[in-house]
Amino acid sequence: MRLLHTSDWHLGRSLHGVDLLGHQAAYTDHLIELAVAERVDAVVVAGDVYDRAIPPVEAVTLLSQTLARLAEHTTVVLTCGNHDSATRLGFGSALMRERIRLRTRVAELATPVELPDDVLVYGLPYLDPDFTRAELGGEDGPLARSHEAVVAAALGRVRADLAARSTGGRRLRSVVAAHAFVVGGAASESERDIRVGGVDQVAAGVFAGIDYVALGHLHSPQQISGPHGTVLRYSGSPLAYSFSERTVPKSTVLVELDGAGVRTTLVPAPVPRRLCELTGPLDELLGARGEPHLDDWLKVTVTDAARPPDLYRRVRARFPHALVVQHEPIGATAVARAAAVNDATDPLLVAADFVAHVTGARPDAVETAVLARAYEDVLAASAGV
Repeated sequence: MRLLHTSDWHLGRSLHGVDLLGHQAAYTDHLIELAVAERVDAVVVAGDVYDRAIPPVEAVTLLSQTLARLAEHTTVVLTCGNHDSATRLGFGSALMRERIRLRTRVAELATPVELPDDVLVYGLPYLDPDFTRAELGGEDGPLARSHEAVVAAALGRVRADLAARSTGGRRLRSVVAAHAFVVGGAASESERDIRVGGVDQVAAGVFAGIDYVALGHLHSPQQISGPHGTVLRYSGSPLAYSFSERTVPKSTVLVELDGAGVRTTLVPAPVPRRLCELTGPLDELLGARGEPHLDDWLKVTVTDAARPPDLYRRVRARFPHALVVQHEPIGATAVARAAAVNDATDPLLVAADFVAHVTGARPDAVETAVLARAYEDVLAASAGV
């Protein structure tokens, strides 16, 4: 039995204002090619398919086309994450073809998708404690307001279903797709906080008894230490969604389940454009040092003592894909954050604070005189003088 595990597509997301849909489409093309080449029995998508509850039309179209193409070759089990709207993502699930199985409702989490070789895939939608702890609590009332409480209750239902099906010595293999922050996972800057009531993490022991746990939410591919006999892995996002992920390899997990256990292999995802950071004096960055990065998405930090004139235009002329351009002079004394500005605040003080923020140094006497003259000119113009 062979599966592909992926998650956190975030269709419709941008990177510092740049539309990523074309790059996301390149990944879904790759995923379809991989599913065909590896002859997998299913593709498991563990949540955050969209980047927001109401995705743009183009993102919906891409998902629709991707699912239709995958269904020509394999079964797809797809769950919702904390970025998705369970209702919108699950709309029409009853009308979907047999090979497209959406799991977006709590009532369905213990109803597995049955695959060949006695493999059962349980899809857990993202379980927000505020919305699910009453439904999962049962006769004893609502559960504690934490992710661990609701996920543990969901796994209790899954294990009960597994036990009911494991009759007559039948050996079933189990896969659970879950969108959660499991203890031991390493986060990046681009995941949305899922803290509820001060408790956002789930202990790995909650998944005891499951053969493979296909995790979503964290954007770096990583395996989590868990109970004996249980393999827990994050596939990570297929694209880098922040500069903190610039060195993180992006991949899809190929999962093989047989009598010997579970084996996983990370298959590299395509990288349409690299993310890199460049730091140093402007002349150095615009010279030979910057040559290898002309086609990269860049975060450029210029360290000259004084802010170079026309900084942004000069950087963008050299690096057309620079997304962040900032000036941070080496050794500059950090400027204290200015107090809140109100009608009584001296406009020259506000202007001086801005100069200090941009250049790393407060204006000298000549610059202060220029600011004062500019302010006086504005006052005169507004008064009609």
